[in-house]
Amino acid sequence: MRISPTELRRLIPADLLERDKCPFDPPEGLRERRGRGPVQPLELANGATAWLVTGIEEARTVLSDVRFSSDRTRHPAATKADGAAPDGGDTAEQGRTDGMFIFMDPPEHTRLRRLLTGQFTVRRMRALEPHIRDIAVEHIEAMRAAGTGADLVPSYALPIPSLVICELLGVDYADRAQFQERTAVTLDSSAPAEDRARVGLELYAYIQELVAAKRTRPGDDILSGLIHDTDPPLTDAQLTDMTLVLLGAGHETTANMLALSAFVLLENPDQFAALRGDPALLDHAIEELLRFLSIIQLGVTRVAAEDLTVAGTRIPAGSTVIIATPEANRDSRHWEGPDLLDVRRPRASHLAFGHGVHQCLGQQLARAEMKAGLGELLNRLPDLRLAVPAEQVPLRDEMLVFGVHSLPVTWS
Repeated sequence: MRISPTELRRLIPADLLERDKCPFDPPEGLRERRGRGPVQPLELANGATAWLVTGIEEARTVLSDVRFSSDRTRHPAATKADGAAPDGGDTAEQGRTDGMFIFMDPPEHTRLRRLLTGQFTVRRMRALEPHIRDIAVEHIEAMRAAGTGADLVPSYALPIPSLVICELLGVDYADRAQFQERTAVTLDSSAPAEDRARVGLELYAYIQELVAAKRTRPGDDILSGLIHDTDPPLTDAQLTDMTLVLLGAGHETTANMLALSAFVLLENPDQFAALRGDPALLDHAIEELLRFLSIIQLGVTRVAAEDLTVAGTRIPAGSTVIIATPEANRDSRHWEGPDLLDVRRPRASHLAFGHGVHQCLGQQLARAEMKAGLGELLNRLPDLRLAVPAEQVPLRDEMLVFGVHSLPVTWS
């Protein structure tokens, strides 16, 4: 009975999602709401009222309070107009949720999260760093061998995180293309519901087969560890759901961050030059890019399990609360000159990886991939530049994760 993130995205006013004027700034509709307070009512397309959180401290309050529930199956009337019967949203995105820990609250969420934390160890992530750099170098050399230009998305930004997450989970990299295509359909709010349903079932069947294979032929990968090192054991449904979450999150977000980061640096040559001149700035730059770009648009939501108050605003029980991450990460109470990209900006906490019990498990992996990906571009293609005018770069406004569909670049 839960409404899917894709369905919710359709109910949000378009001006809060479309980035027509500048691809790197929050949508115009969000910026126009500045000054209305950190917690604001938002009328959805179906007439229901949701609550939009634009302040970073208020967002942290919501994300750290378990009374703001992630489990929409317990709140079927959320986002429904008064008197409307609950509907089921997208069939493909309801399905079983045995292992969909991102849609769970404690204590159900706690056990699955702890099991995954045990797999995403610091040792494992650090051991991966040289391998990630090797992957980045290999793809840059392949681009250079092919000529003096490329589309950075399929040639570089997508393969790096895709290779890494496939290896971590023990997925055959030869299957990555069809997996990426199917994932893109499930994240495309403009795609017909029947297409998303079909693709969702295909993805589920693929992961079920992978789980069955790992039961009989385990390897040195996270999925095999979840199958054979967990007591009590996880069910096939739990393993399938957890793997779907990790595979989707493990390539889609980082790939878009890599491409969009390259785009914004190319459009801000002073920042690009500062990084080339002082590679020690790269760690600061990554945190600044994560804050500045905020590629998770309005996809982080909670449901108030009871009447609650945030920043003096009463949020009635059953209300949907939407975290406006692009605005929260530009809260002028927290940052000076928040609308400026500054790779020298001192590190400060942001919401790019969320907050609270659902904070991103793979954030250290994502940072390592961004450091290798951007660092090697700076080192090996110092004269990198756009091959088309910036306004011709196609944006992913229709997707739950913002980015670019392609990024044509050239070099000498």
